[in-house]
Order: sequence, then C-alpha cells, then structure tokens
Amino acid sequence: MITIETNYGDIVVDLFEENAPISCENFRQYAADGHYDNTIFHRVIPNFMIQCGGFNEDMSQKATRPQIKNEADNGEMNVRGSLAMARTAVADSATSQFFINLKDNDFLNHGGRDFGYAVFGKVSGGMDVVEAIAAVPTGNKGGHQDVPVDPVKIVSVRIDD
Repeated sequence: MITIETNYGDIVVDLFEENAPISCENFRQYAADGHYDNTIFHRVIPNFMIQCGGFNEDMSQKATRPQIKNEADNGEMNVRGSLAMARTAVADSATSQFFINLKDNDFLNHGGRDFGYAVFGKVSGGMDVVEAIAAVPTGNKGGHQDVPVDPVKIVSVRIDD
C-alpha cells in the first residue's frame, strides 16, 4: 500500500505489481528517493484526469531517471481511479509523471489510438481527495495549461507495505 499525502488529504494506492512490474518498480524508486515530495499536481482537467510527479511549484521540471518501457499492453484499463504513467508521443518515454483517471478513459488503453498509457495501480482510498483536486480552479502558468491557480502539492509518498 502506498499513501500519497497531499495538501488536500491522503490518497491510498494499491499497485499492480504482477501486471506492471516495470512501472511499479519505477514508481516505488521515485517514492523511496523522495522525488515526489513537494511536487505539484500540474495538470488538472475535470472529467478526465489529474497529473503530477514532475514539477516543482515554480513550474521547473525535476530531473528524472531514464525512460521506461511502456506496459500498456498488460491488460489493465484506464478506468476511474486508476493510476497510469504519463508519457510523450513516444511510447517508451515515461519517467516520473503519472496521472489518476477521473473517469473511464478507454481511448488511453492499449490499441485505443496508439500503444496506450500503462496503468500500474488504483486508488483504494481517498477518491474524495482526488475529486477535490479535480475541482480546483486552473489557469495557465509557466507555458502550461490546466495548472491549479493555488498549488496542489504532494507532501510525501509513503510506502506502507
């Protein structure tokens, strides 16, 4: 069990270690290294997803480890409450950023439009916190859209298992 402590409350996450071993190990390593501490949710789009894991409050991007293999073909789906690796247009480009789906986003699944976005976990507690984050006012900041006007921060990520 993983606890993502935010300034809006805690989000408890279960990882899909068996189906997404590369993504889970990647996430656990970033968490153990303290990489996520004091990062922000930098992309919040109601009725779609909330994204975090790579930016400081001043919108500077944090250094990351090398990109990982995309595990979107693992059978897990981008459904409400699932966690997936964020990436660029390049399939195997995920590093530290991830998002939480606010609804079933079938078009993000493997083969939906391209290789897809690898789902590696699900919210098992604190979906109300996710919804509260999804409802914050957003705007443009640092060349990015859909950034919360008032910072929504990850205080820490604890590995409780």
